[in-house]
Amino acid sequence: MKDLKFFSSLESLDSESKYLVHKAKEAAQRAYAPYSKFHVGAALLFEDGTFVEGSNQENASYPLCMCAERVALYTAAATQPGKIIKKIAVVAHKKNHKELSGSTSCGACRQVMLEFEERQASPIEVVMYDQKKWVLCSSISVLLPLSFDSGNLKD
Repeated sequence: MKDLKFFSSLESLDSESKYLVHKAKEAAQRAYAPYSKFHVGAALLFEDGTFVEGSNQENASYPLCMCAERVALYTAAATQPGKIIKKIAVVAHKKNHKELSGSTSCGACRQVMLEFEERQASPIEVVMYDQKKWVLCSSISVLLPLSFDSGNLKD
């Protein structure tokens, strides 16, 4: 599938993706995850070369938790309005911080990422780690086929 590329090691990715993964790892260090012990970091790269990071933030009332991807995206919307997001990297690790865990985005994050992609009218690449392999995806729309979008709300 040309829209999804798989890599056996981080070193196999392009330098831009590797650097974005590094930024996502830094963000994961700032996660607040006392309940799940699952620390997630996300880093966005804008077309102008600047970055925004986010980390998951848990709450004892679980429905009030926020995933790293959405923290990064909402931070971008609030602090960098109008900038085009080129790529997002997502990584996760357990409390020991020694090795990465699978970190594909949940359905809610995919839905939010898709709306950002549609709003800016250009694809957002995704880099994530899934069970011992790196995935590079050409667009959020590939991760969420048959999605619910603004077209569903029109008369």
